[in-house]
Amino acid sequence: MLLTPQPQTRTNATFAVPAATGSSSITMDKITILWADDEIELLKPHQIFLNEKGYEVITVSNGEDALQRAAKQPVDIVFLDENMPGLSGLETLNRLKNQFPDIPVIMITKSEEEHIMEEAIGSKIADYLIKPVNPNQILLALKKILDNKRIISEKTASAYQQEFRNLGMTMSDRLTWQEWMDVYKRLIFWELELEKSADESMYEILTSQKNEANNLFARFIEKNYLSWLKTPDKDAPVLSHTLMRRKIVPQIDTGNEPVFMFLIDNLRYDQWRILQPVITEYYRLEEEDMYCSILPTATQYARNAIFAGLMPSEIESRFPSLWKNDEEEGGKNLHEAEFLADNLKRSRKDVKFSYTKITNLSDGKKMVDDLSNMMENRFNVIVYNFVDMLSHARTEMEMIRELADDEAAYRSLTLSWFEHSPLFEAIKKLSEKKVKLIITTDHGTIRVKEPVKLVGDRTVNSNLRYKQGRNMNYDKKQVFEIKNPADAMLPRQHLSQAFVFARNDDFFAYPNNYNHYVSYYRNTLQHGGISLEEMLIPFVVLTSK
Repeated sequence: MLLTPQPQTRTNATFAVPAATGSSSITMDKITILWADDEIELLKPHQIFLNEKGYEVITVSNGEDALQRAAKQPVDIVFLDENMPGLSGLETLNRLKNQFPDIPVIMITKSEEEHIMEEAIGSKIADYLIKPVNPNQILLALKKILDNKRIISEKTASAYQQEFRNLGMTMSDRLTWQEWMDVYKRLIFWELELEKSADESMYEILTSQKNEANNLFARFIEKNYLSWLKTPDKDAPVLSHTLMRRKIVPQIDTGNEPVFMFLIDNLRYDQWRILQPVITEYYRLEEEDMYCSILPTATQYARNAIFAGLMPSEIESRFPSLWKNDEEEGGKNLHEAEFLADNLKRSRKDVKFSYTKITNLSDGKKMVDDLSNMMENRFNVIVYNFVDMLSHARTEMEMIRELADDEAAYRSLTLSWFEHSPLFEAIKKLSEKKVKLIITTDHGTIRVKEPVKLVGDRTVNSNLRYKQGRNMNYDKKQVFEIKNPADAMLPRQHLSQAFVFARNDDFFAYPNNYNHYVSYYRNTLQHGGISLEEMLIPFVVLTSK
């Protein structure tokens, strides 16, 4: 039986998937075409063909008349002959674009000379047709330009209907961690595709299916996570503390080029997919994979584990003066360079390396200037904190809340930042050298929606997605509870200390001033708990082209 979650509800209700919008249900307003050609009378059969297809065609025989008609009457698209007496097609095109920059223009010409094509393309034509043209060529060009979004939207929605059923059947099976990574990749693919679609109902269904996936994934983690820690190299995913040994050191061991590892704090897989096309303009994609963040999916645990190659309790034991617990004052990620040096030494990697942390624009610019010096190192680690700061600003600043009101807007804001950041400048600059690039993160983040009540004393930490301390009261059915921190290789400060983790899009809220607290934090981006977004995170290897 296929369970399909109804949009905007957390219950597992069965319902019929609405059919994708078909072309028969679309009422197309009549499209007006302005066609300028000095031999317009010879094109009468094409005009009749387009009229029969529902288009209105206005004809003129020269460029001056075309400009006058466009000024008098709104048109949707212009067909423009390149070789007309008087005002030429290219001259008409330039003047038309100056007055009406948003009107798409299809250039039609007998010439196949390269410089004419380049000049027309440089003037931002929508398409280019060579005479003699046939009616189907014209119709295809019109649909590609004017109907493109509708056609793609309909086909995408129709394709997702089939994938919806396939994903539902897949998730009902007992999945391995590799299969869960595949499910998450498929969900993100469709999220990005449906985001472009005009069919909002399909996007809502995907959101519900993603919610159901997260519920099932939480059960999977609760069943398997502790056993992964006991036998990390047997049937376990790459975890934070095994990432260096299993994925990064092998990259250092192969080839002679410098290896640059950019760890972008708090980068989700969907954000990577948005950045990927920009980066792969400059690099070849050698490997795109995921690994699994440890719990808590918080910087002080996951990132320290990456660089130390140890779980938090092991770090505390090996570096008692450097590890700080939640309730202790001071920065929790101040010694990553020391942890990394010790890790490389234990791995018997006697390589020259650097560690750089970027927390502001000035640091980023300085890092770009220092790249030539880094080229002398075999291994360079650059930790970039912007995305993490963006997610926190999303909670604390009303303007950022409005700019990143939903997932699509949050991704767009990430891309906009990246394209204008020193990080992208550094990546472009390195592409001119022979280097290997690793892009990864320490954990992801999730937009929280559902409050879970928890009561605790002053020893309980403030994170909304996980809590650790003593004398905590909560509904055990609503959390993943680890009574003995040693089972999860986490530091233990008190005999009665426990860790609890929020699942899916839940967040912890105190009963005191409950309504205000819930209103303030609902729909904010948080991390520390159990979700696909927080735990299954990107690991990418690229090489210079």
